Amino acid sequence: MRNSIALIFLLAFLVSCNSGTVYSDTKGLSGSWNKDDLVEFTIPQLDSLKQYNLFVHVRNSNEYRFNNMFLIVSMHFPHGKTVTDTLEYRMANPDGSWLGEGIGSVKENKLWYKEKVSFLEKGSYIVTIGQAVRNNGDVDGVTNLEGITDVGFTIEEVKQQ
Repeated sequence: MRNSIALIFLLAFLVSCNSGTVYSDTKGLSGSWNKDDLVEFTIPQLDSLKQYNLFVHVRNSNEYRFNNMFLIVSMHFPHGKTVTDTLEYRMANPDGSWLGEGIGSVKENKLWYKEKVSFLEKGSYIVTIGQAVRNNGDVDGVTNLEGITDVGFTIEEVKQQ
């Protein structure tokens, strides 16, 4: 029995290490995320012949009081072009239980941003992420979004079939 458990943990570790991640960074927040604060990630030069999947990571605690999240994600290209997307992600099930992974009160959500992206321009790309959550019926967004502890960005190489 003991050997079976050790084998399961070893296999899980090996599978998680082979994810194809080429970039990953996480920025901690002070327990709340101001609507004017952008989280910024500078992406190093990547192979222009390969394709990548891009993910946003959000860690939330029980203080997060919404079942969804709106994010404004911008990618700034080395030669001046900017592409901005408004994204909505579900954070909780209809029964109120959190989506994401983790034990205890903090859950991490790995959220799809873009699929099969090529970085064709030479130089550094910059990705900025801001929150755009608002209460139902309100025009103005939530000024300080409570319960978000960390925001991250990951790039994984697309595996060739």
